[in-house]
Amino acid sequence: MKKIILIISFILGTFSVMAQIANIEEKFDLPIILSESSGAIFFNNRLIIHNDSGNENKLYELDTISGGVTRIVSVVNATNVDWEDIAQDDTSIYIGDIGNNSGDRTDLKIYKINKNDYLSSNNVTPEIINFTYSDQIDFDANPNSSEWDAEALISFDSNNLILFTKNWVNGITKAYSIPKNSGTYNINPLTTALTSGGLITGATYNPSTEKVYLIGYNSVLQPFVWVSENFTNNEVFSGTNRQTFLASLGFEQVEAITHIEANRYFITSESFNFPPYSDNGKLVSFTTNDNVLSIMEEEISVMSLYPNPVKDILFIDGLEFTSIEIYDTKFALVHRGFNPKINVSELNKGLYLVKINLKDHKYNIKKIIKD
Repeated sequence: MKKIILIISFILGTFSVMAQIANIEEKFDLPIILSESSGAIFFNNRLIIHNDSGNENKLYELDTISGGVTRIVSVVNATNVDWEDIAQDDTSIYIGDIGNNSGDRTDLKIYKINKNDYLSSNNVTPEIINFTYSDQIDFDANPNSSEWDAEALISFDSNNLILFTKNWVNGITKAYSIPKNSGTYNINPLTTALTSGGLITGATYNPSTEKVYLIGYNSVLQPFVWVSENFTNNEVFSGTNRQTFLASLGFEQVEAITHIEANRYFITSESFNFPPYSDNGKLVSFTTNDNVLSIMEEEISVMSLYPNPVKDILFIDGLEFTSIEIYDTKFALVHRGFNPKINVSELNKGLYLVKINLKDHKYNIKKIIKD
C-alpha cells in the first residue's frame, strides 16, 4: 500500500523564527469557588480547573464566556493534599498531587482518570501513580526553602508524563519523566535543567507545535512564560529556551497554563494578599504565532471523509482514531469529538480543516468544504 509523507505547515501572524506572545488579555476574575485555582486543561470544549492544597477533591468546568462554573466532578477515593497541576492525553486526565512546599512529603502521587468516565459521571474513581524522587535524600521540613516542590505537569507522549520542579532554593528547574501506568516509581531527573529565574507553577505541552510552555513568577510576583522548543527526545530543556515577562499583567500569582489550540492559551492566577499587594484570581488569555508542523507517515489511502463537500453529516471511515477536531480558516476550533459521524449542519459555508488525532500524538489533516 502506498505511503506518503504529509507535511502540514500553517503560519499565523507575522513570521518569526521564535514564538511571539501577543494579545494578552485579562478576561475576568475567577469565581470565589476557584480563588485558589492551580491547574487547568481544555477538554470537550470546556476549561477544567482544580484548586490546590486543602481544597475539595473536585474538578470544575468553567464557561470562558460568562465566567460561571457549569459542572463539578468529584474525584472519589482521592484527597487534595496539594493538587498543583493537571494534564491530559487522548484517553486520560492526570491530576498532580505534587505540591511539596516543605519538601517533606512521602505520599506524592498522580491521579489518572479515564475520560469516558469523566464524560459520563459527576463522580469518577481514578487509578493512582505513586512516585518518589531518586535524588532526594533529605526529608526534613523546610517551608518555602525546598528543591522538591513541584507545580507543573505535562503529558509528553503515549507512555510518559513529565513533571517540573518548583525550586525555592536556586531557581533551577529539573524535569522528571513518570510512567502513565498505575504503580509506584522512583523517578530520575532528566539530563538537562532550566535556570528559570523564579518559581515554575504550571506547564502545557502543545503537540501541534511540539513546544512546552511553562508559567511562573519571580520574587516580586512578576509573571513570565518560558517556551522550550527544538529539543531532543524527552530532554525538553536541551533545545532553545526563551523567557517572556508578562509585564502588562502587573503583579499576578499565576498558577496554570493550558493550550486551547495551536496558537491560543489560557492562564489562571490565584488570589493573593501580600501587603501592600492583593488581587483576585483571574483568567488570562494570550496568542502566539507558532508554526503548526506535523511530519508523519500514514497509510492514508484506507481513510475516507465523505461526503465532501458536505452539507449536514460528515462520515469518517477506515482509520482508528482517538478524537476529531475541526478548525475554520482562522484556526479557531469549531468542533471536538470522538464520533466518526459528525453533524456539521450549523457550520457556515466554506473551507475547514479536519484534524484526526491518532495514537502517540500523531495526527492526519484533511480539508473539507461545508456546502
